[in-house]
Amino acid sequence: MNIIKGSARIIGDEVSTDIHCSSKYLPGKDATYIATVAFEQVAPGFAKAFNKGDVIVAGKHFGINSSREQAVHVMHRMGVSAIIATSFGRQFYRNAINNGLPVIECDISGIVAGDALEIDLVAGRIAVTAKNITRAVPPLPATVRTLLEAGGLIPFLQKHPDWNVGGEAA
Repeated sequence: MNIIKGSARIIGDEVSTDIHCSSKYLPGKDATYIATVAFEQVAPGFAKAFNKGDVIVAGKHFGINSSREQAVHVMHRMGVSAIIATSFGRQFYRNAINNGLPVIECDISGIVAGDALEIDLVAGRIAVTAKNITRAVPPLPATVRTLLEAGGLIPFLQKHPDWNVGGEAA
């Protein structure tokens, strides 16, 4: 999972995943259904045009006010491989990592819908090679990459039941 490749799918600023990826607003609906209509209010047709492996490219404050892990579960159902945004809501950012979804903050200027993206989590690079766009970003720390590779915090802890906060076996 150190290299992620996918097509850019653009969404705007100030997207609250509490509204756009939550069963709170669709009583009785599950994550599978919500994945088919996610973000409809801010980008009509977004979920229908989304292909497994695509990358969400968002403006500032993606996931603002979101404390619901369900939003990340919905994006997993959509097949989101990563999210690149100018900035993230902090709770959403942590929920994404805890649930195995790579999130990267960077300048998104020049990236348009359909651009083929390559994200290198180790080197800290996002590239649109067809446009000769390369952005340096801070590489994700090894511990974060380990959580992402495991599928998130809970799967990691299930695979490593003796792990403790110091990172050593108990």
